[in-house]
Amino acid sequence: MTEEAVITEPTEETVQPLQTPRTMKVGKVVSDKMEKTVVVSVDYVRRHPLYHKRITRTSKFFAHDESNLCKPGDIVRIEETRPLSKRKRWIVREIVERAVQI
Repeated sequence: MTEEAVITEPTEETVQPLQTPRTMKVGKVVSDKMEKTVVVSVDYVRRHPLYHKRITRTSKFFAHDESNLCKPGDIVRIEETRPLSKRKRWIVREIVERAVQI
C-alpha cells in the first residue's frame, strides 16, 4: 500500500515573514537643492578610546522627500529603505520640527 503525501498550501497564519525593524534616525535638513531629495545631517556621540572625551561626529544621508516639504533647518525622522538611486537609501517619514523662517 502506498500512502499519498498530502501537501497543503501555506496560509498567512503559518508563514512568518522575516522582517527586521527598519532603522530610524532623527537629523537636521542641511540641503534641499535637489528635486524630491534632501540631505539630512545626523549627529552621534562617541567616547575617545584613549582620552575618554565625548566626541560628536556627523553623518550625512540623502533622503527621499516625495512632496518637497522639507526646508533647511527642519528636524526630520528618516527611515531606511530600498535603494532609490545611487546614493539615496533613506526616506523622510515625518517632519518633527519646522525651522524658524526669518
